[in-house]
Amino acid sequence: MTSIWSRPAPPRRPALSREAIVAAAVAIADAEGLAAVSIRRVAAELGARAMTLYSYIERKEDLLALMHDAIAAEVLVDEPLPDDWREALLLLARREREMVLRHPWRVELISQRIEVGPNGLRHVEQKLSVFDGFGIDRLTAWRILAAYADYMTGFVIREATDRRAPREQGINDAERAAVAEPYIRELIEGGEFPRLAPMIQEGVRGADDNFERGLSWVLDGIEADLHGR
Repeated sequence: MTSIWSRPAPPRRPALSREAIVAAAVAIADAEGLAAVSIRRVAAELGARAMTLYSYIERKEDLLALMHDAIAAEVLVDEPLPDDWREALLLLARREREMVLRHPWRVELISQRIEVGPNGLRHVEQKLSVFDGFGIDRLTAWRILAAYADYMTGFVIREATDRRAPREQGINDAERAAVAEPYIRELIEGGEFPRLAPMIQEGVRGADDNFERGLSWVLDGIEADLHGR
């Protein structure tokens, strides 16, 4: 078995190509979730037979890899990145977050060993370019990107899960809170949670979006470590 990226694309047919297949699969996943994507379903959307699609894409795992790489292109920045490494990583982080918000099924692929494609490699290369002329070795640059990626992964998974839950469970956040509130209030009023109680009873102002603040804390720690060497 060879990599999907090593196999040449079959000749185009009228209204059918590998790009058209991937675009249709992405549209299905955006509308209905990743579970709705199958070779048969994509073929039906394109008005083709499933066996025809197998001449373009041999298995579903290859289709997922192509879908993943297609949306990875949305993160690439055409114009020069900011000279400041922190600003450059913030710019890329915003684009990554926006991409996942457009394609929340992306988080489902994180736990799968999806084969990396050319756009994915270009994205990593672009992130590494942030450190050009910064005077750090390859290992340090890779460790910085790993810490950055760990933060991004955790944040986008939580955000995508929160957004997906109402659709999958058939209940919105307000309805869920109304169900849980009596039990939680009973516990809070018992005095066992003196630190948590005011947060629940009075709320926490400004807690609606901690994305850039949290990332800044990560970058602060990285910067302090680099200056301390």
